[in-house]
Amino acid sequence: MSLTDFVEVPNSLNQGITNARQQTMLALLGSPRGRYSNECQPVTHPVLSSQMVTDSVGTFRATGLLPAIEDLKVIMAAIKREQPDVHAALGTAGMLCARLVRGSTSIISNHSWGTAIDLTLDGKLDRRGDNKVYKGLTKIAPIFNQHGWYWGAGFRTEDAMHFEVGDERIRKWHSEGRFGVTGVTLPETALSLGDRGPEVRELQEKLNQTGTGLKIDGEFGPLTHAAVVAFQAGHGLRPDGVVGPKTRAALGL
Repeated sequence: MSLTDFVEVPNSLNQGITNARQQTMLALLGSPRGRYSNECQPVTHPVLSSQMVTDSVGTFRATGLLPAIEDLKVIMAAIKREQPDVHAALGTAGMLCARLVRGSTSIISNHSWGTAIDLTLDGKLDRRGDNKVYKGLTKIAPIFNQHGWYWGAGFRTEDAMHFEVGDERIRKWHSEGRFGVTGVTLPETALSLGDRGPEVRELQEKLNQTGTGLKIDGEFGPLTHAAVVAFQAGHGLRPDGVVGPKTRAALGL
């Protein structure tokens, strides 16, 4: 079987890893720029921009947040040891890219912080959203997971080319002082505007049980935010649109 033959998305992936929350990224690193579109634009946040580096990562060069680049060097070295055939075929379709998530009007892509990378195999890019993935990517996804990186095959719209630093690892870097940020109170591990993934789908399903009628798309956009605010207001909770422990309990999550 070729590395670029298509297979089903594995059942076991991203265990114990959450894709990075918008609240976490904004609290620790700030907003990369003032306005976004679906096109790549430069990072204008001066402090964040100063933390971006360009370096050799395995068989290619990439530009991203310094701790993410350092992680990638370790990950690629592990891939070279454990999956040398995949390592030799790897390339990149880009890392740092300040933009919105494809198809979204409000969710900032983690590429904007230089903490996500899109990979190619033999110069080919895995098709997004067809729920099929390259065989070669299934061989290296566990290695990314071992280092705290989330595989985009787990998104509602399958995005197997995409790997990003997980929320837990971002928070660990903060605890180690990697960002030079002090006096920041990290938000609870909660769901809020801009998040996406299986937990958001579950949230939307619970909200729909109350008669909301949301589209189950796994993206915490403005309509989901409004539904959360309305639910909170109707249940004596602070109507902030953030799904923390009290709101989770009220929804039965």
